[in-house]
Amino acid sequence: MSTFPARLLNDGERVVVTTRTHVKALFWPAVLVGLALVLVVWSLVFDGEGDTGAGGSVLGWVARALAVLAVIAALPPFLRWWTTTYTFTNRRFIKRSGLIAKEGRTIPLNRISGVDFEIGVLDRLFRCGTLIVSDASTGGRVELSDIPRVEEVQLQVAAELHRLSQHGEGADDGT
Repeated sequence: MSTFPARLLNDGERVVVTTRTHVKALFWPAVLVGLALVLVVWSLVFDGEGDTGAGGSVLGWVARALAVLAVIAALPPFLRWWTTTYTFTNRRFIKRSGLIAKEGRTIPLNRISGVDFEIGVLDRLFRCGTLIVSDASTGGRVELSDIPRVEEVQLQVAAELHRLSQHGEGADDGT
């Protein structure tokens, strides 16, 4: 699990759970990086046949160019995975993403009307699922796909919502 920066918490606020998308989101980027590695190795090892000089053949250069393109294509999904976090505190839900240009969404916990989850067949194998956060706004719900151990996260958040309602802290707007 990732950690949420303490400097972004308000006085008296504590993190209940923080996570990011399951690492399975990196499957296709990893395939692309693997392909790039194969292309580079092939161009360096097997491209020597018919080599007329230090530069290699046109086919070798094409393989290297494809390797670079594969790595470039794999970079955005990896950065999206690395920089996107989902955090529930005792006051609010926070979604943060972005490396240079940051984006965030906050929903006060007292506005959340329900936290549900869905687990598909493939999700069951990877022990993840979709967490559905319902609130009273016009948007109505936020779906967080591929959340690791989604059932545990849902239980923790539901327990915090219950604690909030039992202690009369429903007037707290999360700020």
